[in-house]
Amino acid sequence: MGITGSIAAYKAAVLVRSLIKNGAEVKVIMTVAACDFISPLTLSTLSKNEVLTDLFEDNTWANHVILGRWADLMVIAPASCNTIAKMANGHCDNLLQAVYLSATCPVMIAPAMDEDMWKHPSTQTNLKKLESYGNTILPVESGELASGLSGEGRMAEPETITEVLAGFFKKKNDLTGKTVLVSAGPTYEAIDPVRFIGNRSTGKMGIAIANECIDRGAKVILVLGPGAEEPPELAEVTNVESAAEMYAACVAAFPRADIALMCAAVSDYTPVTVSKEKIKKNDAVLVAEFKRTEDILKKLGELKTGKQLLVGFALETENEQANAVKKLKTKNADFIVLNSLRDEGAGFGHNTNKIIIFDKAEKSYPFEMKKKEAVAKDIIDTILNNQHA
Repeated sequence: MGITGSIAAYKAAVLVRSLIKNGAEVKVIMTVAACDFISPLTLSTLSKNEVLTDLFEDNTWANHVILGRWADLMVIAPASCNTIAKMANGHCDNLLQAVYLSATCPVMIAPAMDEDMWKHPSTQTNLKKLESYGNTILPVESGELASGLSGEGRMAEPETITEVLAGFFKKKNDLTGKTVLVSAGPTYEAIDPVRFIGNRSTGKMGIAIANECIDRGAKVILVLGPGAEEPPELAEVTNVESAAEMYAACVAAFPRADIALMCAAVSDYTPVTVSKEKIKKNDAVLVAEFKRTEDILKKLGELKTGKQLLVGFALETENEQANAVKKLKTKNADFIVLNSLRDEGAGFGHNTNKIIIFDKAEKSYPFEMKKKEAVAKDIIDTILNNQHA
């Protein structure tokens, strides 16, 4: 839990006490300015842990990397206007900022400031930046402010934050006991022993989905194409290269899956013949004949039972929504996730994505551009919350 320089810091004592009573282990990091509003002694007594304030203290170094990896969740409450600006722009001039930049866990931010500061365009821009990084912004409340005025900007009450955190940890285990099949990355279709036809997929989106499912307690079977990024250590990984290999691996694993998310960019075509030797360069035009690959999503749609959820993905460049809905229907999927190459920052190779999810009733769930880790969370939330729609 991070505490910054705001009059609302007094609420942090109530929040820490509430979290401890609910069984949490809490470590507190304070900025120097926060110490002017509430005593570190109070918070160390309530949290039963030493309160940390400095990167360097008494010739020792506070290991912000370990702190950033220790937590299941980082909550900054209150988050001052100044700290929000630093977080949004990657400043690292105190221990709290260093831990935030090192955190591998989700981060929730509870802003606290006067109304004019809250509504200032720079503050709102910074908040949007933080959301785009995958952070959760807790809504401010309206009421009496430290300035004596009344309006928006009050930090959410400790009881409200405690409820949000209880919901977070309940959701964190909402896939416990479930097996999730995820396909990720490209396929390579060989032309000869040296050359292949492929695509620009990096597997980032599929791996983000696999990580999100693992974080929620699922057993994940990951069918991973070549050249993709490192898979999660806790996933059961099957490495494949061609569309045929991915088809075989997904069909074999599907009976074990409660949920299948077919995120891989599978080649639709493969060469009819593959040369056993490297094709030598000459002056003639090289002509290759191609045949359709097996349709993995369609096959899983045919095999699907009433107890399984099947999620497809559609990367489109034209008539995006119509093509996505058509794919949803013809493949017997329960959901389809659409992203368009027309959206800058979405698609292959980017760390961000912008999606629209469609369910079987063709209801759409649009989302703004976000980091792929946050997109993965949106996908899992949407399918779990609307699986019976």
